[in-house]
Amino acid sequence: MRRKRLIRPTNALPVGRIRRVSVASDTRTTRRKMINVQNVSKTFILHQQNGVRLPVLNRASLTVNAGECVVLHGHSGSGKSTLLRSLYANYLPDEGQIQIKHGDEWVDLVTAPARKVVEIRKTTVGWVSQFLRVIPRISALEVVMQPLLDTGVPREACAAKAARLLTRLNVPERLWHLAPSTFSGGEQQRVNIARGFIVDYPILLLDEPTASLDAKNSAAVVELIREAKARGAAIVGIFHDEAVRNDVADRLHPMGASS
Repeated sequence: MRRKRLIRPTNALPVGRIRRVSVASDTRTTRRKMINVQNVSKTFILHQQNGVRLPVLNRASLTVNAGECVVLHGHSGSGKSTLLRSLYANYLPDEGQIQIKHGDEWVDLVTAPARKVVEIRKTTVGWVSQFLRVIPRISALEVVMQPLLDTGVPREACAAKAARLLTRLNVPERLWHLAPSTFSGGEQQRVNIARGFIVDYPILLLDEPTASLDAKNSAAVVELIREAKARGAAIVGIFHDEAVRNDVADRLHPMGASS
């Protein structure tokens, strides 16, 4: 029986071309494969529309190395978000493999049990979505700290790192002890980004992290992404902002009916 999974969350870089970035990283690190997607297909069944079948991914394949940022590139409806959510195990593909390097082992997210997925999300794969979804009335500082606290890091160290990230992302200190639900869209997004970057995940998945940000704050996010690449993180992202995309992408991965 197939396991069910609940759904949670003109200057363009030439497709497929490697872009050299100014931040240097170890050659052995950048060549280490971290993500290996093979022949993944996904069709959605619209039960409220007489069972209409909507194929989104058709035998999609992708590899991503440590220290590399690959940007999913394609028109609306080409499967970018579906593939990204599948990499976080929010969507369960109909077929294919999504292998993630988790410590010293390879884990196929398509067949992995729920406990394994939770373990991987805790230490290996980080996620920054377009929207902040957290428990109401929890302070912004606590929201940012929580993923690092969950790994066993002392609370004082977590609070210090959260404060540094919030400062870098220009979230005023007067807001740190307030619930993010009271913040503007841009402020919530910056809290969300700080939460996503507080753990040094080996793999980062970024879904439009700069969508609600101005140029100054977008530049701060670009710097965080560059630093993550420099320490060896494998990054997969969706960026509709062309300038940001060109700043962070090592290559574009074209999406489509047979991507």
